[in-house]
Amino acid sequence: MPAFALTIFTGAFLLFQVQPLMGKFVLPWFGGSPGVWTTCMLFFQVLLLAGYAYAHWSARTLRPRAQVVLHLSLVAVSLAFLPVIPGAQWKPATGEEPVLRILLLLAANVGLPYLALSATGPLVQHWFGCAFAGKSPYRLYALSNVGSLLALLSYPFLFEPWLARQTQGRLWSVGLVLYLACLLACARRIWRISQPSEGPSPAGESTLTISASAPPGGFATALWLLLPACASALLLAVTNKLCLDVAVFPFLWIVPLALYLLSFIVAFDNPRWYARGPFTLLFVLALAGFCWALYEATNWTLWRQVGVFGAGLFICCMVCHGELYRLRPPAAQLTRYYLFIAAGGALGGIFVGALAPLLFSDYYELHLSLFLSALLFVVLFWRDAARGGRPAAEAGTRTASRFLDSLALVLPILGLAGLELWIWNCEALFASFPREVFHALRFMTWSLFLLVLAGWFLRRGRNSSYARYLTGTWLTLGLLALGNVLGLQALKRDAEVVYMARNFYGVLTILDHHRDKPEDRYLLLRHGRITHGLQFTRPDFAKVPTTYYGPGSGVGLAIHSLPDRPRRLGLVGLGTGTLATYGRPGDTLRIYEINPEVIDLAWSRFTYLSNCPAKVEIVPGDARLSLEREAPQRFDLLALDAFSSDSVPVHLLTREAFAVYERHLATNGILAIHISNHYLDLEPVVLNLAREFRRGLMLIDPEDDEEDWWIYGSTWALMSRDRDFYNRPEIYSVAVPFRTNAPVVPLWTDDFASLYQILRAP
Repeated sequence: MPAFALTIFTGAFLLFQVQPLMGKFVLPWFGGSPGVWTTCMLFFQVLLLAGYAYAHWSARTLRPRAQVVLHLSLVAVSLAFLPVIPGAQWKPATGEEPVLRILLLLAANVGLPYLALSATGPLVQHWFGCAFAGKSPYRLYALSNVGSLLALLSYPFLFEPWLARQTQGRLWSVGLVLYLACLLACARRIWRISQPSEGPSPAGESTLTISASAPPGGFATALWLLLPACASALLLAVTNKLCLDVAVFPFLWIVPLALYLLSFIVAFDNPRWYARGPFTLLFVLALAGFCWALYEATNWTLWRQVGVFGAGLFICCMVCHGELYRLRPPAAQLTRYYLFIAAGGALGGIFVGALAPLLFSDYYELHLSLFLSALLFVVLFWRDAARGGRPAAEAGTRTASRFLDSLALVLPILGLAGLELWIWNCEALFASFPREVFHALRFMTWSLFLLVLAGWFLRRGRNSSYARYLTGTWLTLGLLALGNVLGLQALKRDAEVVYMARNFYGVLTILDHHRDKPEDRYLLLRHGRITHGLQFTRPDFAKVPTTYYGPGSGVGLAIHSLPDRPRRLGLVGLGTGTLATYGRPGDTLRIYEINPEVIDLAWSRFTYLSNCPAKVEIVPGDARLSLEREAPQRFDLLALDAFSSDSVPVHLLTREAFAVYERHLATNGILAIHISNHYLDLEPVVLNLAREFRRGLMLIDPEDDEEDWWIYGSTWALMSRDRDFYNRPEIYSVAVPFRTNAPVVPLWTDDFASLYQILRAP
């Protein structure tokens, strides 16, 4: 028995350890977008489904010894893919479709090993059922998830901060060899107890398996698919939300995934951990917390966002997985059951990773996933109520009966409290409405409350059907309210929005402010919730630099300090093209931009580029990959403006990246790095790089201009080997000192970089 437990634990650990590891390899080549991790998760979920399908087919059609030979052969062949380290030939070409390229890269480098590992859980549990008849294999599923959870939690705190990517890849390869050794011990046991003459039974089961049983009905089978699909979609949607608001790095990948797995562990360990009564109340509170966060989270700290979204995700996944465990079949249907669970996970991944970007102009998959999970729960509640009893796991217990009675009171109170809050908000929002309208609404609310309270006291403990149906009624009303709130939030748009589009790199929005005031009218480009530039529409103001690029900003001062001759200016990150305002006749402005939609908008909706008297060259694709392929550009100034948004491309701040920049700078060229970021402290990172390349470094951090509101506060790090540059009065007079309390971090390299170490304190 220990051999089976160790094999399942090791396989699960390796299965989930390789996911953030491959994400670290792939992320730099595709611009650091949240879509990279979502695409990786889509690949892993689909391949997990393939592994479960292989395990189900093997268990149902092959004799035990044939299963052993086939799976050992599959693992042995997968050793040929070691070490799982993608080569440079997988770097994307300019304009290449990123999703397909990522999927092909993962399939070629880790596809077969991952397929073999993904089959471990159901197949080895099937072998366990063969070897230990009468013992439930479902606790091994919880052990599998424990291994997965430990793999995820150890990665950002143990492996990523201390080991280079190459070392991580080699250690994982050693782990796969150890897994094969554990698998051999299990296979030896199965080989001994099986007889060579055995063949498949008429039902398709091997004669060594647990006796067959009739499969469950179609509705239960559909729930095997839909419940894990909702949980999977919620996982990816919450991960997207956190990465879009903060940054794309393993810590924010792993926290939601760890909570998701923890819900599997708890739900599948023992029926007592999931009781529908208490979790009904927790589920209602979690959904209310999600609604609150969707409206307010942009003003929250990182840790508050992680706390609220994480707690809500865990509770919602506990409900989905707890209900899924209640629907578990006899052990004879185990591989089929797991196959449907994996199919549901893949379905959720396909919806978020592939379909949502095509169907939606914004990130609406979180709203839809929340509503569908609530809908399934309400359907299951009414299904059990129609059968005349409480859920089987709770039937006949006095505690469950009391909790159901309590729910019949608590849910109406919560609903009426929400209605009172809505009336209060409407009263504040619509001050012109007669007060009598709101008084009448309040009178109706409190009258309803008193009726509910009276009915509850009269029937308390006397009629369980009354409590069940009253609870179901309020859950149904809550579902309708949830749909209304989520729909309003999803469709909520500023009146100024004139354009919105979504692609692999995120959501771009253009707002047209003060349309009724031509002298104040301006267009603003937003990526997610971050402003990427604004431009006035008045002809005399249309050439004024705004936001982070004013004349007093670090980059503005650096450009004005350049010699009075034709200049070559490089820019990583286009935005609206505001820096084109500094171009003069004879200058060359070469701009690198990974998002093709940004390029289209800069030319079609804004006029900075078309009004620029300098020669403007736009290079599509990832800036670093483009610069690596190009001949030296001899830039007088190269501005890196890719770190203020929600998704920080770490690969542009490594030693190898700065070596590329050095090759493209003129002798006394200036490197200007925009390091303003709400959640990440990039100052120690650029300080390390300045020391490594023996360049001077100054920080320019002007405050917001109270008079010229269109000039934003920004922090620019300026690097140069020209000592005279730092002695210019207009530069050193506005420089700010380095902080003495900045975190101490190692030099970032392509193999070693950890955003977790530079998270700003809450």
